[in-house]
Amino acid sequence: MTLTTETADALRAVTTATLTTILLKKGLRNVWIRGAMPMREGETRVVGPAFTFRFVPAREDLATPASWGSPISTRAAIEEMPEGAIAVIDAMGIVDAGVFGDILCARMVKRGAAALITDGVIRDRAGVMQTGLPIWARGAAAPPSVAGLTFVGWQETVGCGGVCVVPGDVIVADADGAVVIPAALVDEVTTEAIEQERLEGWIVEEVERGEKLPGLYPMNEATKARYAAWKEGRS
Repeated sequence: MTLTTETADALRAVTTATLTTILLKKGLRNVWIRGAMPMREGETRVVGPAFTFRFVPAREDLATPASWGSPISTRAAIEEMPEGAIAVIDAMGIVDAGVFGDILCARMVKRGAAALITDGVIRDRAGVMQTGLPIWARGAAAPPSVAGLTFVGWQETVGCGGVCVVPGDVIVADADGAVVIPAALVDEVTTEAIEQERLEGWIVEEVERGEKLPGLYPMNEATKARYAAWKEGRS
């Protein structure tokens, strides 16, 4: 599935809260990446396909500074990232070793990456923030990744913040965190989410006019008829 510019633009107008509601209605409850919150106040909502990175627990003979020059390394993986992709990094929730620092994030910006999402932490926080790369993480820590993690591959199915992420799934991240939309459901979810945002906007207007919640949210038949008439009038 290719994320079109039109779909990406539409999703940038939809909150992650709305998306979790739509996905819940489809039976998907586990789509919000736990622990991944914006590192910068007022971060703009980002949308993009997932490009996954996978870490496992550190093993002393594998997790060494020398491993950074290996063909299987975070450096090699970054060079494979397509423009517009979002790095989804499975760090197993470890918070005492930073997955990426300022140099790697700076290279991601040059590669055109849209954002970095992790259930772990970053390092070199000040430098990372200066790169301008949007980051969703648990925080920051001084030690490098090899102090607690071994990098083992990229573009594999991973678990990030307790959520299964398949390469190519669509990530939407905003002030409430990051949500995973399965690739096969993106068009359907986007269409329904746009309608949900319109509906909830109308409900908020009704609340501001003094309407009571019973029968309004959720809507009874009379309210549904009023909403339908409002939509017809707008069209």
